[in-house]
Amino acid sequence: MHEESSSRRKVDDEVHEGAIPSYLLDREQTTRAKIISNSIKQKRKEKAGKWDVPLPKVRPVAEDEMFRVIRTGKHKAKQWKRMISKVTFVGPSFTRKPPKYERFIRPSGLRFTKAHVTHPELKCTFNLEIIGVKKNPNGPMYSSLGVITKGTIIEVNVSELGLVTPAGKVVWGKYAQVTNNPENDGCINAVLLV
Repeated sequence: MHEESSSRRKVDDEVHEGAIPSYLLDREQTTRAKIISNSIKQKRKEKAGKWDVPLPKVRPVAEDEMFRVIRTGKHKAKQWKRMISKVTFVGPSFTRKPPKYERFIRPSGLRFTKAHVTHPELKCTFNLEIIGVKKNPNGPMYSSLGVITKGTIIEVNVSELGLVTPAGKVVWGKYAQVTNNPENDGCINAVLLV
């Protein structure tokens, strides 16, 4: 019925010696983007290893140790509220949600604004204001809630220490790692990361 077309034939173009197919063209030479990404990774690694953290490993805190379940409702059947049983930090502009809608309750007796920070080179301890919680080793949720446990990296206001950068600017905030269990001691002890 249909006859095969006889016009279709293989085209034999001359292939030059040492030619590479197009899909292999970017195999050998490393592209500029690759070099840039490698340098960024290298910088990140250097930044991560910049501080020798006084406590590299800490005991993980279980969730039921960190939170206490609060039962609400007329018949105490609802269990969606949690009270934080550890020391927390909330900023100066913090206002609570209405108690009915507050999921995580941070008791005001466990809210701290100052920390005893030791400078490792000066071997002196200063009572400094806390600016914020940078990283809680137990997870990002605790960092965002401002929970302070042993090993947490906090940012403290070091303006009164008079630390100066090589450019001559006064250093305002510096990181410190908490070295004690604040909920047991009633105070926060930390070591400045320099």
